[in-house]
Amino acid sequence: MTRMVVRRLLIGLFVLWGAATLIFLIVRAAPGDPAQVLLGPDASRQQIAEVTANLGLDRPLYEQYLGYLGDVARFDFGESHRLARPAMDAVLERLPATIDLTLAATALAVVLGLVLGVLAGGRPGGRLDRVVSSATIALQSFPTFWVGIMLILLFSLGLRILPSSGVGTPAHLVLPAVTLSLPFIAIVARVTRSSLAESMGEQYVQTARSKGLTENQVLLGHVLRNSLIPVVTVVGLHVGQLMGGVVIVENVFAWPGLGSLIVDAVANRDYAVVQAATLLIATVVMVLNLVADLVYQRLDPRIRLEGVS
Repeated sequence: MTRMVVRRLLIGLFVLWGAATLIFLIVRAAPGDPAQVLLGPDASRQQIAEVTANLGLDRPLYEQYLGYLGDVARFDFGESHRLARPAMDAVLERLPATIDLTLAATALAVVLGLVLGVLAGGRPGGRLDRVVSSATIALQSFPTFWVGIMLILLFSLGLRILPSSGVGTPAHLVLPAVTLSLPFIAIVARVTRSSLAESMGEQYVQTARSKGLTENQVLLGHVLRNSLIPVVTVVGLHVGQLMGGVVIVENVFAWPGLGSLIVDAVANRDYAVVQAATLLIATVVMVLNLVADLVYQRLDPRIRLEGVS
């Protein structure tokens, strides 16, 4: 176990280095001059040159890169020229709102996805299976921003039962969490359904039935537990994707999390904030993948974690 954890952490460090390098190059390749954005369109060339030098953007790219890696190694993520504060402080201030939204969406996706998957996979090929399969395809087909706008029109402007934007009460969390969770619900439901349908033909299922157990006892007491490993895999991988999906959802619902912060930082060429937020999200994804591996062993101790790459 310890050997696997150490190995995954070493791989994670390499992944974080790759993420840091990639985002460093992307933000600098994007069009736009941070000094020009900061000073406005009426700034003179001399003023722009002075601000560019103050930001360290006049140095060769390799010098900027090596300096950036050295700062990150010391947990110094730079200053936000737009917010006039450390970049990581601004990111950590917005992180709780994003975590709340991500956890709510994950809870919805896991609960509803498992329920739908069990209903469909318990009787493969049945009417309910066909209905659930069609519904999950539809959920994955709709663009997230369109779903969010439709929910606002229906529940906020039409029925006036839920707020359309902002934070403050649990009601503010409902629409963005539902919007973010819908594609995830479809994925969990389809994986659960496929895993259950495959397991229903195993020998241990026939043995359980021969002992006089009811279909519900066989399904929930035996088949579901043995079918959860691929579901855990999907959840572990897609929670990280939810962290990326919040960029769209948070802007649709004016949710003050990392997503809206990143969009503002990109628009204002705030390199430090974009880099700090990206590294934080990459770290969260790495940790979630490690947790998923540990859950595998809990569900089935026969799995050799040392062999997982």
